[in-house]
Amino acid sequence: MAAASSTIFLRPLRRLFERALDSGTYACYYRSVSLGVPSWTALLPAAAAAGSAASRWKLFGAVCLQRLPVLSQKPTPLEERFGELVHQLDLENSLYSDHELRLQEEAERMSRKKDDYDSDEEDSAHQDIITAEDLEDSWEQRLKKVRTSLVFQEMDEKNLSCVDRCLSDNLMLLAKQRVGEEDLWLLPQQPWEAGETLRQTAERALASLPGADFKATFLGNVPCGVYKYKFPKDIRTESCVGAKVFFFKALLSKDHHSKTQEGAFMWLRKEELSDYLRPAYLKQVNRFVFDI
Repeated sequence: MAAASSTIFLRPLRRLFERALDSGTYACYYRSVSLGVPSWTALLPAAAAAGSAASRWKLFGAVCLQRLPVLSQKPTPLEERFGELVHQLDLENSLYSDHELRLQEEAERMSRKKDDYDSDEEDSAHQDIITAEDLEDSWEQRLKKVRTSLVFQEMDEKNLSCVDRCLSDNLMLLAKQRVGEEDLWLLPQQPWEAGETLRQTAERALASLPGADFKATFLGNVPCGVYKYKFPKDIRTESCVGAKVFFFKALLSKDHHSKTQEGAFMWLRKEELSDYLRPAYLKQVNRFVFDI
């Protein structure tokens, strides 16, 4: 039945094609179908309109230079309690070390000396001069010296232009830059120039900072964020209504030893940015800046 029904439906179509081929009017039986893809000539006005719209915004490339933490952060009270608990469990389940066994032997030897002063004279003549307690005292003195060398000056924490402040936190570089008639604290930025990529613009912004030779590694060619704003009405024109700032992340090299000028740069933690950046600008920066 299926074969018979298919033959019934296909028979009229076959006759239609045979007539079209015999009459030589093959093309007239086909409807022109449009796939919805315009020709390249139709795309030219749209491309020109898009180009004119893009030119209405002035492009900037900015760099988000970060100095990663050098030291581990101080543990929280909960972490301290958990560490003490784990240490206590390890201590209870562990075996005695050689030093602890030596302390027990010396304690037993001292107790025998108290009972009989003459019984261990031969052994005491051959025993080591340095006891385990003497070793512990020497270790304590060495530990105090190490702790003293790890104490950092408090002035480095308060000096915002010092890159060595807050060694346990992630810091970000801000530079004072001229925008219109104002001096603002911003991420280092430069206007885009024809013939260069936005990453090259961000690299140029970092290299153009006065008095600083930063060695940094850029993380990719794609911007991590963008900030768009319109110019004031008195300076806004039809050809340029505002600016778009594209941010690129970069990490400060570990072997960097350049000293920044005091008052021209600041190294800030994330929670300190709100004191220097404007709210709209800070909102965009917080989207790609994370505490590590």
